[in-house]
This record gives sequence, C-alpha cells and structure tokens, in this order.
Amino acid sequence: MKILFLSAWFPFPPRNGSELRIYNLLRGLGQQHEVTLLSFADDLAAAAAAEPLWTGICEQVTAVPRPAFNPHSWPARMGFFSPKPRSIIDTYSPAMADQVQQAVDNDSLPNNRYDLVIASQTMMAAYAHLFNGIPALFEEVEIALLHEQYTQANSWRDRLRRGLTWHKHRRYLAHLLDHFRAATVVSEQERTLLRQTVSDQGVVKVVPNCVDVSSYPGVTAVPQPATLIYTGSFGYHVNHDAMCWYLSKVHPLVETAVPEVEVIITGDHKGLPLPPARNVRLTGFVADVRPYIAAATISLAPILSGGGTRLKILEAMALHTPVVSTSKGAEGLDVEPGHHLLIADTPAEFGAAIISLLRDPARAQYLTANAYQLVSTRYNWKSVLPNFLRLVEQTSASSQR
Repeated sequence: MKILFLSAWFPFPPRNGSELRIYNLLRGLGQQHEVTLLSFADDLAAAAAAEPLWTGICEQVTAVPRPAFNPHSWPARMGFFSPKPRSIIDTYSPAMADQVQQAVDNDSLPNNRYDLVIASQTMMAAYAHLFNGIPALFEEVEIALLHEQYTQANSWRDRLRRGLTWHKHRRYLAHLLDHFRAATVVSEQERTLLRQTVSDQGVVKVVPNCVDVSSYPGVTAVPQPATLIYTGSFGYHVNHDAMCWYLSKVHPLVETAVPEVEVIITGDHKGLPLPPARNVRLTGFVADVRPYIAAATISLAPILSGGGTRLKILEAMALHTPVVSTSKGAEGLDVEPGHHLLIADTPAEFGAAIISLLRDPARAQYLTANAYQLVSTRYNWKSVLPNFLRLVEQTSASSQR
C-alpha cells in the first residue's frame, strides 16, 4: 500500500515518547508499505540533515515549521467564539495544509491517490477535511488529560474554564472521528473514556506504547550506588509537577535515611524552578538516556496527572532498573504492584518504597526480573506491531462508516 503519515513530531532521531512511538510505527509500516511522511519539525535544518535516518523507512519525508500555541494570539482569542478548540485554531498550519493537499492531489501516484492516511494525534487529525475520501486512521486519540483537568479542578472558576475546554474538545473530537474509519488509543482506560464521553465512534483499538526490547541488551553502564533517576522534559508540565512534588515532599525523607542518595533529572528543563534540595543533578537534554537509566539504582515515576502510558517506566523495565511509581504513573500498564514495580501515592509511602529498594538489592532484583519478562512479552514493539499492521490493512479495506 501507499500510506501518507502525518506527524506532529519529527521522529528522526526520536527524542521523546511521542517521537519514539511514531518512529517505531513508521519502521514497522516501512517494512511492508510505501510510506510518505509529512511532519512538523522544530528545526528544519536538522530535519533535512536527518535523511540518512529515515532511508529505508520512508519513501519521502517533508517537514514544515512546527507552530506553537500562543493563547494570546489573535486566532486564539477569536477561538473563544469558535466550536473548535483554541489550540487547534491557533496551530493550524497553512503550510502543512498545502503539503497535505499536494500529496492527496499528486497525479504521479497510481490511481491518483494514497491507499490510506494515518494522522497521528489530534493536531494532525485536524487536516482530515483535506483527505478527499481516502481511508484514514486516527492514531493515538488522547482525551484523558483534558478530562482529568476538568474533573479535578479546585475552584469554581477553574472548573468552569476547564469544563468549557473539555466540552468543546469532546464535541470537536466527535466531529473529527467521523472522518476516520478507525482510531487507536494507548490504553484500555483511554478507550473506555473515549466511548463514554464521545459515544460509540466505530473501531477503536488499543495500541500501547512499547519499547524495542532488542535495542536494550547492548546498553552498557557502570552502576551508580544510591542513584535515583527521572527522565522527562519539563516542556510537558506533568514532568515538572512530578519533580516539584518529589523534591519538596519525598526527597527529604529519603535523604534522612540515605544521606548519600543522588537524584538525576534528564531532559530539557526549560529554566523552570525546582524546590531546593541537596544532591540533585540536572543533565539537560541527553542524546541517549538509556545509559543513565541503566546506571541508576531506581527509576522514579512520581506522576500526579496526565493520560497515556509512561515510556519512562517501560524503558527502565527493559534496562533492569527497578521502578517506584505513583498509581497515576503506572496507569494504563498491566502491572502488579510488588511484583513488577512498587506503587505509592503519599510522600511517606513513596519515600519508604525507595528506601526499601536501596536497602534490599534482592527485592530490587526480583522486581526487575519480573518487569523485564512483562515488557518483553506485553510492551515490546516486536509483539505489538503485527496487531497495528493488521489494523492498517483492515482500515484501508473497510467500507466508509
């Protein structure tokens, strides 16, 4: 088949969770189909230089500048009066629309059309009106974070504001899904929420976030005793919130029991402040986070909000690094607390879980052995990609709903 893939993230090389997911999906698709990628990119020069990375995966790659949402822009302000979410209005790119239109209308293609369009995330699904009847798959529908922000709003003002955003997004999503023959989500929880809030929208399949387990055995690192690691850019506010909570409420408890403990935080920190704490090292962006995880004693996932599933947990499992997470951090993963990882939701419990693993290497080894078995069988792209590829075939062949 000839497939047109639309991505909000430029995945060559993959540097965050969204890019890793898209990269692995493209790699799987490229083994069986001819794939054209249209993608946003933050750095067009870097995207052009990345051509050797997508050779053999995509037939053609075109990047356009990634628009950033500016809530104070004129389109965003006018969006208050539109049925579309303000972020969709403000980030809609005429340059991307032109590329999509050109691809759909390209007369050089046999039968003048692609066999399938795959639009990754809502930002790219917004161009569905340009698909001209080509079968389409909405890859990775996300609604849990907006729903959570609405239901957990503290004040009536915030609840009103979040509620308007949620209901507008929900209605817009229902309209978007009418343009697609099938959709994917990353967890069963996300699928349930989608069906409950957007009604029955046809075929919705769970394609979890995974890791390429075969790429991890070659990662080597010198173990660093009493080292805790957190991986995640503060460009995603959930990561910053997680570290603020950990450093202010949990780390003092751990440090009292284990004075030599060190916390390493990787990723772009965007200059955002953190609570004062001893023995904390910010690495900034690193090209390959795996050696840092492999060298750490424990991987942290003190996530307090957000949807989807956490690649940081799966990566730690693939690298035999034990994980301590909140319930929210492990949400969407088929894990058993005490068997695959430790889960704690209060500062005292979270700190106690960390201390117990620092003092009991045998328990840590028990968790990592079970976790590696889980990620190898349940969250490995090698085992999940065939299901996604079957969905691609079925979506292209199915009749329009």
